[in-house]
Amino acid sequence: MAHRIERVNHLIRREISELLQRQVKDPRLGHLLSITEVATSADLRHAKVFVSCICSREEKKEILSTLEAASGFLHNELVKRIRLRRIPELNFIWDSSIEEGARILELIDQVSKDNK
Repeated sequence: MAHRIERVNHLIRREISELLQRQVKDPRLGHLLSITEVATSADLRHAKVFVSCICSREEKKEILSTLEAASGFLHNELVKRIRLRRIPELNFIWDSSIEEGARILELIDQVSKDNK
């Protein structure tokens, strides 16, 4: 069962990424937006879609509100594209792992410069 959910997560992630890239023409989503992960519940009723982008705090809030507003459109498009009995409700959550990774690399560079 876990393997099936994993495949569904990967499929939903790929389809949402493609939809955001090719179908959604909202200028508020003009940033380099990345879908980092999708976590679907076992009953396929809910999916947490983790998104990331390097941008300001205000832009993050705007991106999340735009994605929440577009969740109905994205859900309907997933219904057309994916052959599943139930397409989960999409909940968008900000993933700060890219920013944290960049900050850690910056700290490592700073420490290595200090050691020289």
